Amino acid sequence: MDKTYQPNAIEQQWYKTWEDNGYFKPSGDTAADPYCIMIPPPNVTGSLHMGHGFQESIMDALIRYHRMKGDNTLWQVGTDHAGIATQMVVERLLAAEGKTRHELGRDQFIEKVWEWKEESGGNITRQLRRLGASPDWSRERFTMDDGFYKAVQEVFIRLYEDDLIYRGKRLVNWDPKLHTAISDLEVLNEEEQGHLWHFRYPLTDGSGHLVVATTRPETMLGDTAVAVHPEDERYKHLIGKTIKLPLADREIPIIGDDYVDREFGTGCVKITPAHDFNDYEMGQRHNLEMINILDADANLNDNVPEKYRGMERFAARQQIVDDLDTIGCLEKIEPHTLKVPRGDRSGVVIEPWLTDQWYVRTQPLADEAIKVVEDGRVNFVPKNYENMYFSWMRDIQDWCISRQLWWGHRIPAWYDNDGKVYVGRSEEEVREKHNLGDIELRQDDDVLDTWFSSGLWTFGTLGWPEETPELAAFHPTSVLVTGFDIIFFWVARMMMLTLYFKKEVPFHTVYVHGLVRDSHGQKMSKSKGNVLDPIDLIDGIDLESLVSKRTSGMMQPHLRDKIEKQTRKEFPEGLAAYGTDALRYTYYSLASTGRDIKFDVGRIEGFRNFCNKIWNASRYVLQNCEGHDCGQDGSENFELSIADRWIISQLQRTEITVKEAIDSYRFDLASQALYDFVWSEYCSWYLELSKPVLWDDNASDAVKKGTRRTLIRVLETTLRLAHPLMPFITEEIWQRVKELAGQSGDTIMLQKYPVANEHRIDENAEAAIAWLKGVIEGVRNIRGEMNISPAKSIPLILRNVSAADQKLLDQTRTLLTKLAKLESIDSLPAGADAPASSTALVGELELLVPMAGLIDVEAESARVQKEIDRLSKELAAVSGKLSNANFVDKAPEEVVNKERARLADLEIAHSRFVQQLESLKNL
Repeated sequence: MDKTYQPNAIEQQWYKTWEDNGYFKPSGDTAADPYCIMIPPPNVTGSLHMGHGFQESIMDALIRYHRMKGDNTLWQVGTDHAGIATQMVVERLLAAEGKTRHELGRDQFIEKVWEWKEESGGNITRQLRRLGASPDWSRERFTMDDGFYKAVQEVFIRLYEDDLIYRGKRLVNWDPKLHTAISDLEVLNEEEQGHLWHFRYPLTDGSGHLVVATTRPETMLGDTAVAVHPEDERYKHLIGKTIKLPLADREIPIIGDDYVDREFGTGCVKITPAHDFNDYEMGQRHNLEMINILDADANLNDNVPEKYRGMERFAARQQIVDDLDTIGCLEKIEPHTLKVPRGDRSGVVIEPWLTDQWYVRTQPLADEAIKVVEDGRVNFVPKNYENMYFSWMRDIQDWCISRQLWWGHRIPAWYDNDGKVYVGRSEEEVREKHNLGDIELRQDDDVLDTWFSSGLWTFGTLGWPEETPELAAFHPTSVLVTGFDIIFFWVARMMMLTLYFKKEVPFHTVYVHGLVRDSHGQKMSKSKGNVLDPIDLIDGIDLESLVSKRTSGMMQPHLRDKIEKQTRKEFPEGLAAYGTDALRYTYYSLASTGRDIKFDVGRIEGFRNFCNKIWNASRYVLQNCEGHDCGQDGSENFELSIADRWIISQLQRTEITVKEAIDSYRFDLASQALYDFVWSEYCSWYLELSKPVLWDDNASDAVKKGTRRTLIRVLETTLRLAHPLMPFITEEIWQRVKELAGQSGDTIMLQKYPVANEHRIDENAEAAIAWLKGVIEGVRNIRGEMNISPAKSIPLILRNVSAADQKLLDQTRTLLTKLAKLESIDSLPAGADAPASSTALVGELELLVPMAGLIDVEAESARVQKEIDRLSKELAAVSGKLSNANFVDKAPEEVVNKERARLADLEIAHSRFVQQLESLKNL
């Protein structure tokens, strides 16, 4: 093995070997339990971000774990056609050539999109490979491939025939730049500074006026009512009267509705049913007229007074305010912070807009989807996410499934010249079914919402509507791994559609993970400059490249400068190359159920050190086992020492803990148990305990063989135990140790996952080594406190030795002498005086190290006093800062907390040195 661990030297070559040899495919063993995970299909335009990295690492750990358990595993992979995002990418490419999609026409534009997809659409799948993801790439699907199109078309047609799909005019989120309806998930609601305009609406009978407040003055031209709370003493006598809408010259009613918040503003609310979702619902309840005042560009249309027709909406806003002011109807303008809806792709303000769209009637589908969670056929982990699911599903609205795009699944509907609609698999089928002859038909221009096609993901990818062997073997799937933010958009829709068409659940478990945030808990976003690229963490990136990457495309100089400064401060040397295994292990360590993940680069550095520890431990094992009899031939002529029996016992307990943790989706607990065993037990203690045996010329061959056998077998088993979490380093080392450990095979990923043997748990050996560790640590603490060199042999006297202590001493004397670097071990008879010593306790057993000849008490006392004086000064300074109310009140909370933590550390250190000085005085 190389002296140092270099992940870039092993990772990509191992991945190629795995993929080339088809190790990711299902075993095809029909006697084995099936285990299937469906990848949440990333956008074909996408690139790997921290959330993807976290989610894919979780799925890969599960699939590798079940593959090693012998299950017939399928991790189904694929990408989503991402209607809006992909169309925008290709339109930008055309714009660079001075062309538009309209100049090309629909068919040629779609050809261009397919060309782009083949050439550039595989970036995220290449990055998934870098992460070590092991799906069955031979079955990779795309939501626009022929087979999947057939499934999408079939679902639409059947739902339409079953009266669960209809076309109707309703309010949608309209993107005026992209000219399409978009889903709530594609709308970003972020706080912005705006205004609240207060307008006077005169009562028709001349008896006064009502004051209404609005953040969107232009919509007042579409008002069809003013609402008040029916029990509001100020206004309830006006219900049923009318007001004269300024500028529009229309009379509109005053209505009473419980929705109105009496405490907000004036308690009077203008109602614009065609341009506000809440107003739309109120309009439905009160049978109000719906007046659409905007066109597809969000310019004012012919339903407004002539003066404003054709005006851009924000220009019209200013004109309307000016005109209302002129006629005395502007009461006041206040600054107001509000949430502005913007399209996540276009960046423009989204308008609620009344338009004809296709809808799914969701309530009939939702009822069964609620029932399967209630009766336990589908379980959420953590369980509290069931409440979020239920609240959405029990208040579900019909689902708008049409989008005004060219890229996507075109709606299989045709219209005649009278507007009558015909739905079918093709124009020929429609003509034949409805006996239409040669009459002119045109196909609907709209495509289906991307969530509609991805809602069929679990069964569409397995070949439905055909009854394929894969569908029979792997459906329902085992677990869905997803973020809570798409429970409604994706999880719920898969549940509804799968239950309707397959009459079974799509998956048995929904594991809901948190969202990856930065180390301060902030959402990662380009505008905040806190985005981390998983590939940069794997390969490393220099500071200038990182700055360039984080600031690219930013038009505002002040924001660009801020992010550059922030990046240079946070990563003055750029990012080191940590490797995939260290990144993955960091994800697992943070994966406590359901909580958002604060990602700190410091943690990945710690797990890179963990990889180094495993590498160096393996080198030590190989150096001491290669060329020796380690029992690989199966012979039994060996003897296990108490240390051997202890580490084997600890391994069994670790196997139990890791299995239970993975089975319950507690990857944080699994990774912690494995880390503690490898670092604290195997590397820090067992390797040291092996040296007195292997380096002792007087030790028997049987004992040495037992130790070598244990060294190599525990290492090999640990590699298999860790493989689902750290695939690359475990494969590389396993290939070098497998034969010594009596194993064979081409890859670790197809080996048996370790199963604990409880008969090999040895409580006596555990007690003995626990006692030994306690004594060694006690002696080492005395050395540290008294500044005695670790290389100097020292005497140890034991006082208050029980029969149990004596027995443990007899079992471990050789190990204790070697590891604690002792020149002698003596027991002090009861009642005898002890020499001047430094002491430590292990239970009731007292450890005494005589100081005579070991230290210069006077010089050591002076050194300790100097440390006490230094710490006292620091304590005074930090205490003074924290007692200053000005500092505590005005400094950022994280700065104050840092100082408090520093104070606590100083107090502990100060106390330790004071105690040490007292000990020196007693010598």
